Amino acid sequence: MKAAVVTAAGKTPIYSDFPTAIAKAGEELISVRASALSQFTKSRASGSHYSSDGCFPLIAGADGVGITQDGTRVYFVLPEPPFGALAEFCPMSANRCVKLPDALDDITAAAIANPGMSAWAALVERAHLAPGETVLVNGATGTAGRLAVQLAKYLGAGKVIATARKAEDLEEVKKLGADIVIPFTLGTLHPSGAKDY
Repeated sequence: MKAAVVTAAGKTPIYSDFPTAIAKAGEELISVRASALSQFTKSRASGSHYSSDGCFPLIAGADGVGITQDGTRVYFVLPEPPFGALAEFCPMSANRCVKLPDALDDITAAAIANPGMSAWAALVERAHLAPGETVLVNGATGTAGRLAVQLAKYLGAGKVIATARKAEDLEEVKKLGADIVIPFTLGTLHPSGAKDY
C-alpha cells in the first residue's frame, strides 16, 4: 500500500510503498479518506513526542477519518506503530474509532479533533471550569483558541477574554462569543508584548 513513510527520527516522510496493513482480532481495517497534519502528528512522526516509540520505519499520522470494512465512516486516533493515518489503509483498535455524523465532512472531522480536544481538555480537565467563571484565551484566533472561546461560552463561562496579535481577527472571535478582546504586539520592539489599544 502507499503511505507517508518515515525512515528515521527527524527525517521527512516520503511517499512510498509499505507492507499492507492487516487487521488483527479486535481491530478495524480503515480505508483512510482524510488525515490531519497537526503539530502532534509531526512531533510523533519525528520521534520527539513522548508517545513515539522510536522504531522506524513507520507511517506518519496520528488520527484521521475513514471507512471500516462494514462501510461505517469513523474518526480514528492513535494507530499502533508502525502504522499511521497517512496511508491507504490503517489497522485500528475498534475502541479508538468513533462513528461520524453524516453532516460532518471528512476534512473537517480529521482537522477539528486535535484542536477541539486541546480546548476541551484545557477547560474541563485542567481548569475544571465552573459556570459563571471568567476565562482568558490566549491565542484566540487559532483553531484551538476559537474553539476554546465557543466551548467556554457553551460550558457557562460568565466572561470570555480573548487575546491575539491581529485586531481584525479578534473581531471575528467576538462573533464567536468573546466578551472582551485584547490585541497585542509581540516582536523585537516589544519582546514582552505590548497592547495595541
